[in-house]
Amino acid sequence: MADLFLHDWKNDPLAEPIRKGFGVGLKKAGELDERVVALCADLTDSTQISLFAEAFPERFVEVGVAEQNLVTVASGMAAMGKIPFTSSYAAFSPGRNWEQIKTTICLNDRPVKIVGSHAGLYTGLDGATHQMLEDVALMRVLPNMVVVVPCDNVEAEKATLALAKDSRPGYIRLARDKSAVLTTEKTPFEIGKAHVFSPGQDVTIIANGTMTSVALEAAEKLFRDGIDAEVVHCPTVKPLDAATILTSVKKTKRVITIEEAQVTGGLGGAIAELLGEHLPVPVIRMGVKDVFGQSGTPAELLEHYGLTAKHVVVQAHHLLENF
Repeated sequence: MADLFLHDWKNDPLAEPIRKGFGVGLKKAGELDERVVALCADLTDSTQISLFAEAFPERFVEVGVAEQNLVTVASGMAAMGKIPFTSSYAAFSPGRNWEQIKTTICLNDRPVKIVGSHAGLYTGLDGATHQMLEDVALMRVLPNMVVVVPCDNVEAEKATLALAKDSRPGYIRLARDKSAVLTTEKTPFEIGKAHVFSPGQDVTIIANGTMTSVALEAAEKLFRDGIDAEVVHCPTVKPLDAATILTSVKKTKRVITIEEAQVTGGLGGAIAELLGEHLPVPVIRMGVKDVFGQSGTPAELLEHYGLTAKHVVVQAHHLLENF
């Protein structure tokens, strides 16, 4: 872990909203490239796109509560040479405007960046209507679309800057509430790259978003049980870093994936597809399994859906004892 310059999360726990890093990153991207523009569907403060709007009011468009218009206007701006970022709650974008994203952005291969904020269970008390759990699957299936799920606010800032420089359509998934800060300014980030955050020999745990901290905590607990778990942080679900993942799995021959989203079509689906084609091994996919969310605090919801370190430990023991 030291080689990757991770924050000392065990001895110095920090927590920040992942969406905060996006806001900071977009403002920096705007400072670096005047082609960067921003559009929002009446949620500027909540999505943190307000930082860009305040710095560059002439490059910001408030479209109102009109998510289909949000992305189609952005596609037109991209056709004219701009680099648009659109922000809303993920429940509404891509939840409400997926067809427009498909037809006006991906089909035309426009470099529009879709920012899905308040995704997953960290949306908490807002409940099932706002806890977007299907967004990773929806966006991963779209041709040309890059899908990024950063693990903390620091990585979200880096991912936003990287997406601004990327010529493809992109989607970045952001959580609402505070979550653990794992990375530092020196931690590497590159679209399409996964990193081993904690090396091991016995089982590979692949995670992203808020679940990477859970995977690291589980690895610490497993080490005390005599199990050497390797944690692979996979912030880019598409394109997937097949080389890093296959190298790890060839060593451990057992895999657990964990995500704060539907496992069908999400990170777990992507990993299962990769291994099914290239390296069939036992895989346990942890995440939300074909059910909707519900109201509760993030901690209550993670416990309810089995997305805590103790649940990962149980699954790892199961793999080691049975395969």
